Amino acid sequence: MDFSSLANGFGIVWQNLDYLIWGNYPDGPIGGIVLTLFMSLIAIILSTILGIFAGVGLAVLTGWKRTLLVMLLGFLRAIPILMLIFWTYFLLPVLLNIDVPAIASVIMALALIGAAYIAHAVYAGMIAITHDQWQAAYSLGLKPKQVIIYIILPQAIKMMMPSFVNQWISLIKDSSLAYVVGVAEFTFLATQVNNRSMVYPTEIFLFVIGVYFVMCWSLDFVVTWLTKTMMAKNG
Repeated sequence: MDFSSLANGFGIVWQNLDYLIWGNYPDGPIGGIVLTLFMSLIAIILSTILGIFAGVGLAVLTGWKRTLLVMLLGFLRAIPILMLIFWTYFLLPVLLNIDVPAIASVIMALALIGAAYIAHAVYAGMIAITHDQWQAAYSLGLKPKQVIIYIILPQAIKMMMPSFVNQWISLIKDSSLAYVVGVAEFTFLATQVNNRSMVYPTEIFLFVIGVYFVMCWSLDFVVTWLTKTMMAKNG
């Protein structure tokens, strides 16, 4: 291995570190790692909220309403996220006569597909809870909505938290697909740096891999730690 060449390659990373972290900010729009984290965080929050509502819907709805929800979630799980980004960015302005910013289209696509997977995780957690707990809650005089919010849903989410984390990590990685609509996220800027230097792709994309690993591992570590802490407090 040529350590001198490797050092020079990571020198290119160091020289462009500010650009890779936040893009052209403050002279231009923010980008890079900061934008990747921002899009991922918003998508995680939206997908979790939507997924929980959809998961509850799968558990309580019946008839044509449940069938419609199942079909919608199945559609979102079946299509590539790349296609959904294209549709939200190019098709919505035509259909609705509105201008959808590229960043918003990416967040929307990530949130919708993430919600589809989280919904099924929530549903699996809810139906895994024994029927006796539902009946015991009803016997206390609780209404169905109260039973779901205070008894069933907290247990379901706790059981399915590993599935949640897996989906959140997927959203972080899938945010790199934002390049197709010109969003200056981390991978897009790393590719620009590589195209300018042309001779250090290994070092540049090793840095990219390392950054994504740190982001995903940090999320997994924090959620696992918080879950264990909350379980210990609850005895």
